[in-house]
Amino acid sequence: MHALFSAFAPIWVLTGIGYAVGRGGLLGEQAEAVLGRFVFHVAMPAALFTMVSGASPDVFGHPSMVAFAASTAVAAGAGYVLVRRVFGRGRPDAAIGAMSSGHVNSANLGIPVAVQVLGDASFVAQVILFQVLVLSPVVLTLVESGTEGADGADGRCPGGGVRRLLTMPLRNPIILASLLGVAVSATGLRLPAAVTHPCDVLGAAAVPTALITLGLSLHRGPGGGGRARRERAETAVVIAVKTLGQPLAALLVAGPLLHLPDHQLLAVVLCAALPTAQNSFIYAREYGLDTGLARDAIVASTLVSMVTLSVAAWALGP
Repeated sequence: MHALFSAFAPIWVLTGIGYAVGRGGLLGEQAEAVLGRFVFHVAMPAALFTMVSGASPDVFGHPSMVAFAASTAVAAGAGYVLVRRVFGRGRPDAAIGAMSSGHVNSANLGIPVAVQVLGDASFVAQVILFQVLVLSPVVLTLVESGTEGADGADGRCPGGGVRRLLTMPLRNPIILASLLGVAVSATGLRLPAAVTHPCDVLGAAAVPTALITLGLSLHRGPGGGGRARRERAETAVVIAVKTLGQPLAALLVAGPLLHLPDHQLLAVVLCAALPTAQNSFIYAREYGLDTGLARDAIVASTLVSMVTLSVAAWALGP
């Protein structure tokens, strides 16, 4: 339990600093918007490029990754359907609901948890790659396809929706950075330090800045503290899907269906039990969507997952 608290501490501390900064007005009224755009357009693309360019995507066929991908599909699909059909959200907000339900905090939380519980973080690295190359592009495509004017319905741009989606990799820094990383990895290029070092420095700022931005939104963000009962119910459902549905789906697929060895089963379930990543909040903020669901899901799932991760480690561990 002490190891888990140590892994969670940076999240709470940085989010708390963001809240204190927002409450004190130290960075001005536009701080959340500016920092959010910095993360989305500069720091996160740099981190993703560095990560993907040095990795190999051939790990997706491993049974452990099949189990984790299946749990992600179940959780994200359930989140999308529930947010869209039950709570009546549009496609972009439902896509953020899907991401809040199935996109795990694999980087700044998954790695320390894996090191402490599993002894190494090799599987978490595969999870990060899967989320970067598969889950994020799918979510961003759903968001883009549902944003205002994307379908060309205004009559001024026939076929605008198709062109917008086809050009999205060139317009979206997250996807563009990931594709460039794939190209470098596939060709085996060795980039000079003059390129990689600035990317490393910028990428290192992505997670702490995103958490500071999240903290700022807790002080005066969309949805505030007085979210309507329906919105609170929506958040509760998403949290339940994330913290209970996804690890249970991972347990079912990795255990009875694939019969993975105990250490692989533990790795899959632990990763699936990680809380919602801050990416969903950054994406919602960048596209002008309601950030309340993503923000509250991140905070609450991070708290709940301290229990679910402990239970998983105790029940499935050696």
